Amino acid sequence: MNDSASHPTAEITSEYLERENKEKQVLSLLLSNFLAKNDHILVQKTEMGGTEAYVGSVTLEWFAGRVHFASGLPLLQKKYNPDTDNIEIDADSIDEIQQRPLDWSRQAPLVQYLAARKNHKFPPVLVVINQPWVDDLKATEWDGEGRARKSTTDFTPLDKDGQVGLLNVSQENVTIYALDGQHRLMGVQGLMELIKTGKLQRYKKDKTADDNFITVSDLIDKYQVDPAYLQSLPKEKIGIEFICAVNSGETRSEARRRVRSVFVHVNLMAAPLTKGQLAQLNEDDGFAIVARKIAVTHPLLEQRPNRKPRVNWNSATVATNATVLTTLQALQDMSERYLVHKFPHWKPFEKGLIPMRPENEEIEQGIAEFSKLFDNLANLPSYKILEHEDTPVLRRFSFEKGGGEANILFRPVAQVALAQALGFLVFRKGLTLSSIFKKLRKFDQQGGFSGMEYPQSLWYGVLYDPNKKRVQVSGKELAAKLLIYILGGIDDAMERAELRKALANGRTVEDKTINFFGEFVEPKEVGLPPIL
Repeated sequence: MNDSASHPTAEITSEYLERENKEKQVLSLLLSNFLAKNDHILVQKTEMGGTEAYVGSVTLEWFAGRVHFASGLPLLQKKYNPDTDNIEIDADSIDEIQQRPLDWSRQAPLVQYLAARKNHKFPPVLVVINQPWVDDLKATEWDGEGRARKSTTDFTPLDKDGQVGLLNVSQENVTIYALDGQHRLMGVQGLMELIKTGKLQRYKKDKTADDNFITVSDLIDKYQVDPAYLQSLPKEKIGIEFICAVNSGETRSEARRRVRSVFVHVNLMAAPLTKGQLAQLNEDDGFAIVARKIAVTHPLLEQRPNRKPRVNWNSATVATNATVLTTLQALQDMSERYLVHKFPHWKPFEKGLIPMRPENEEIEQGIAEFSKLFDNLANLPSYKILEHEDTPVLRRFSFEKGGGEANILFRPVAQVALAQALGFLVFRKGLTLSSIFKKLRKFDQQGGFSGMEYPQSLWYGVLYDPNKKRVQVSGKELAAKLLIYILGGIDDAMERAELRKALANGRTVEDKTINFFGEFVEPKEVGLPPIL
């Protein structure tokens, strides 16, 4: 009885599954027929804020070959410079501008990123579909009131709700321009050229040729790129979102205003990460990884229930009355300047490139070295005071409300300068941290880090601007050199002479040079402090 009852159910289930499989096969066959052509793309229709869009994906090869820079839109042709792919801005063209100028110096780093980093990723691009009739106001697609009778997008729905379908991107009918993603387009086009020719010309910002090239052999030597892998990149896919240049019912000026507005909104909403946020998230930069580890584990910095936080995680600066000791960004700068002599290869080969993540063993070595530095810093008399005193009074100048000690060790700029000096002394000059900090503890006990706003201080005119009465960030390099000098790291007479001159210049305000006794003297009368 049960067997006979279950038999029809099994047959129905089997028939249903068989029919479902056939439908899938038919759908697959239909899609294959459409997608085999390069003139249709499978997309999903979206709508937001009254703007219809079609989201899909294309190969990098297709993207590079079919998409143009937005500055080439016909309505901008009068001011278009084909040499730079930019619009020449003047009184006539300023109202037409829809894009920021392209920075061609970014192309080479973007190409190297795509070619050398296997886990590369570009976000989707936003493009505009244009048709020839848009720029011919006598075309039949415009009615008697100058409004479009049709849209520049040709979408064929494949479902009853019209949400999924095929977008016609036939090269004969449409031209496509990157509205958001021009530098991504630049990078992908450069990658295609590199793969095709074996080399890529480097450019300056305005697209004037630089002196050298990126070559495939360079990538193989520096990054161990596999040539076969490089040849596979054109078939990778990037997300793409299409909007129309003109909607049905729009005038040409209304369409231009809408497209321009979309671009502005996209860029306004995409706020860049702060330096602190980048330091929090960066999983490629060895110096950032080390800094984060020390920030959360070292006793001097770690978060504890019985004390206020000592690290500002977001901002790159410390406010006068803030109770934090430093910032994550400063810790990353300290990490880089201290460890760069030991791990120079942690830095990218050139500016603009994303660094390659170091091996875990090296990261552990970096954490150990940086931790030793903070072990010694924590034993400086100034930092020992933190056990029973908050940072504001140690940081503030004497003339600020509540007064303070104006101690440079509570300013991120000085912390970075100190790490830079010590990194040079330890990893380049071969000094030990124990010998260095024996001198620094004595220097600190004698007030060497405090009272920076007074002429008696070594940091007056260096890290303190006596004219504006504030910290002087531009003095960071000079402060690092002075620390190297007082710790016995400069032997060359010419180098000492240049340092003395730089110190005298720093202590010169309105053509008056101030010595360590607060007296006006000739610049040559300002000498260097004694070596510790």
